[in-house]
Amino acid sequence: MVTGVEAPLTVTRVGVVGLGLIGGSVARTLVAAGLDVVATDPDGATRAQAWDAGVRTVGSAAEVFVERPDVLVLAPPLAALPAVLAELGAEVPRLVADGGPLPVLTDVGSVKAPVRVAVEAAGLGERYVGAHPMAGTEESGFAASRDDLLPGCTWAVTVSPTTAADDLLRVLSLVTGPLRGTARFVEDATHDAAVALVSHVPHVLATELLNLTTAAPAGALALGLAAGSFRDGTRVARTDPRRTQAMVAGNAGAVVGVLRDAVRHLDALADALEAGDDAAVTAYFDDADPVRAALVGEPAPSRAEAVRLDDPAWRERLVELGAAGAVVGRAGRDSITLALPPA
Repeated sequence: MVTGVEAPLTVTRVGVVGLGLIGGSVARTLVAAGLDVVATDPDGATRAQAWDAGVRTVGSAAEVFVERPDVLVLAPPLAALPAVLAELGAEVPRLVADGGPLPVLTDVGSVKAPVRVAVEAAGLGERYVGAHPMAGTEESGFAASRDDLLPGCTWAVTVSPTTAADDLLRVLSLVTGPLRGTARFVEDATHDAAVALVSHVPHVLATELLNLTTAAPAGALALGLAAGSFRDGTRVARTDPRRTQAMVAGNAGAVVGVLRDAVRHLDALADALEAGDDAAVTAYFDDADPVRAALVGEPAPSRAEAVRLDDPAWRERLVELGAAGAVVGRAGRDSITLALPPA
């Protein structure tokens, strides 16, 4: 049984662009771990807040880039990403001329395919390894960030046909080292389909509960009677609606199909209730039994598989094992060992 992760490529300096809830939490966690962090945000008041919290800030993404961090974490809103990447891309010729390695780029965005498109359009795709921490709250902004939000969470780490082994290892070193996360490998489209189910559509459905209550004649009374189920079911809808809108719209390709499936299921349930079709109603509530059972608790990993990075198919194998539930157990210069659930 593998435990822990070796760091074959150490990370000592990290750049962070964007100091909202997640970017701010990345910066705070790394500062608390003793790393050299240089960060920025377009909002001057946010930079001042971060500075007061012990995060060294500079005025622009370009200034972060030219300090040559080992890893540069992109954490701006998706709509702002192309401008940030253009700013970074403009610095590449000077950094190349000066010699030395360019930073590895990663991100914390909740969609991956659009981010890769933007990174490649800016000419930075060769140094990019996508990542997404599955953590968050209904709050936003640097004031809501914490140094205990990310430790222990699962990160999706993307692998593409052009992913460089050293760049992947450096991002793994960061995620599983000072950020104290667990990593699972995935490719972009599969990631976006999965988070549509467990993050983006739940945000939409939570908002729909608020919309129904807003429009209902009994809405005021309902709010006065609301207890745990309504509170828990609408928690994520209490966040900034523009942030949720941007997240859902950014993954529209995956979200639309899931929403249409949900509409069909709810229509069928309404029809069954109206017709008094007890069997159909029972089937609706029982169809989720396999997922209910899975949510009781995942089995502890019981076996391990090492993927050698000199194998021509190492990228495909990492993604395949990630889809099967494997998490990174140990990463070395020549191989990555993954811990798998029982067969």
